[in-house]
Amino acid sequence: MSGLLSTGSSALLAFQRALNTVGHNVANASTPGYSRQRVDFAARPGQSTTAGYIGAGVDVAGLQRLADGLVFGRQIDSSAEIGRLGQLSAMATRLDKLVSDPASGLAAPWSAFFTAAEGVSAEPTSPSARNALLAAGQQLATRWSNLDGQMASQETEVNQRIKAQVATANQLASEIALLNRDIAASRTNATPDLIDQRALRIDQLANLVGAHTVAQDDGSLNVFTTGGQPLVLGTRTMSLGTVADPYNADRLQLSLETTGGGSVPLSASTVSGEVGGLLEFRSRVLDPARAELGRLATAFAEAFNATQRAGVDYNGAPGADFFSLPSPRIDRHTGNTGTATFDASIGDIGALKGNDLVLRFDGGTWAATRADTGEAVPVTGSGTAADPLRIDGVELVMGGTPANGDRFSLRPTSGAAGGLKVALTDPARIAAAAPLETSADSSNVGNAKAGASKITDAAAFAGFAGASIEFIDAGQYTIDGAGPFAYTPGTPITGNGWSLKLDGIPAAGDQFSLSRTPPRSSDNANALNLAATDKQDLLTGGTLSLTNGLSQLTGKTGGEARHAALNLEAQVAIHGQVIAERESVSGVNLDEEATDLLRYQQAYQAAAQVIATADSLFQSLLNAVRR
Repeated sequence: MSGLLSTGSSALLAFQRALNTVGHNVANASTPGYSRQRVDFAARPGQSTTAGYIGAGVDVAGLQRLADGLVFGRQIDSSAEIGRLGQLSAMATRLDKLVSDPASGLAAPWSAFFTAAEGVSAEPTSPSARNALLAAGQQLATRWSNLDGQMASQETEVNQRIKAQVATANQLASEIALLNRDIAASRTNATPDLIDQRALRIDQLANLVGAHTVAQDDGSLNVFTTGGQPLVLGTRTMSLGTVADPYNADRLQLSLETTGGGSVPLSASTVSGEVGGLLEFRSRVLDPARAELGRLATAFAEAFNATQRAGVDYNGAPGADFFSLPSPRIDRHTGNTGTATFDASIGDIGALKGNDLVLRFDGGTWAATRADTGEAVPVTGSGTAADPLRIDGVELVMGGTPANGDRFSLRPTSGAAGGLKVALTDPARIAAAAPLETSADSSNVGNAKAGASKITDAAAFAGFAGASIEFIDAGQYTIDGAGPFAYTPGTPITGNGWSLKLDGIPAAGDQFSLSRTPPRSSDNANALNLAATDKQDLLTGGTLSLTNGLSQLTGKTGGEARHAALNLEAQVAIHGQVIAERESVSGVNLDEEATDLLRYQQAYQAAAQVIATADSLFQSLLNAVRR
């Protein structure tokens, strides 16, 4: 009877534990990161008697946490990718909408500006047409500036998000270390709930910066970033931080805080997750887009200004710059020891690429590399005013003395669009007319006719009072008797501050008289050139027009956003599969728990009946003894 009572009691306790576990599962069915628990039973060792083997009941062998370590590893990898692609897609989509939306993009004011320029070419003496061009120019410059400002705001937002996410990641790492301590102290008796809490925080940490884990013998987990930087080592943590870029104090870089209180900069490749996505967006999408926007603004302003300077305005004076533009930005590294400084300017629009560059002085020579890829970029020149350093269309004149190891960051066009402004205020200063009026002598026998003329040096042209060109033969000419000069058909004839192109072939003795275009001229030759600036192949070595360049910028930002969105969509599907796999192992199935609840309830009631039977038999024995 004592054996029966002991057997019933063991069953009662075991099923009570099982019922508590089922209730715990049901209560946490919606708890994030919770893994289903199960009680494992083991038969107690029985005893052998002359009548045979007699069982001794049941024991709870342990409480099992139903989880798969391999699935958990895939889950944190997938969480890191979800975090990275989520940030990359969200920020790239915002940039795409900024560039392509009619309300914020360049298409509308760009079209309006060149329509206004065509209006001046149609009515070069009209004050209203000239005022319309100035107003359209102001609207276009404002749109350039607003676009660049919005891109700069996105960079500021990236900085703020990185700081916030790093702080959260450090908090999670500290909590993981504390859980490691409690789990290690419990050894094999660590509760499944503690392990769940740790797994949940590791998953959240992976979503922020990426993570992979290495198990230790004491049950703790070491956590590293995807690039191998330690974040949690047992009960110790290594904190992430941010430091200012050595070239640009307004830009934050990721760093690892050392035990001595210092910071070691980390490359963007050391992390994934949301922080990795933000860094990738900034370097791979935002920086190139902003640089390309600046390249287009620079090429547009330089080309339009050059055409302005080639003609004369309504007062007969040489044309002045229509737009003003900031110089390319060059910043010294904080660790430089030399005194070198640079004045930067645009030297060749066709060679201008816009990529951010790193300029380094070593062994008495300058070398340049791309900031994003490290690719070497050719450098020519010595850095003097007569022979400036030339790098990707930018000219640099050096002052001071560099020291070996000195470095500079050259940003040829990044931010240039934000500084684009209209320099003219007087509509009469718009240079609509060609600078020269040319007449052919009536006795000319060749078929050459006066073509396009332009100012090549405004200061020299200021003293121009007229000139006479006479051809000695088809290949030689004189200017006011000076010469002879060689002539090649199609090549402009150049004088003191001016140039003239002839159409056709001149003959010996042919003469042309040149005079300045007078004030209030109705000539529109230069206005036609102004209106055609958008169609000139100015970019990429003279193979790409400004309009096509704008289309490429819009297409590229849209392509980056679409590519990121597709990758995110694919990763969400993969992540869903991983979560479904985890749920199949660790998730709480309420139907299954209801079945277990009923089964254990019935078993509990049966065990109670066993105890009641044992008690009844014992009472019967006592009553028999009393007799």
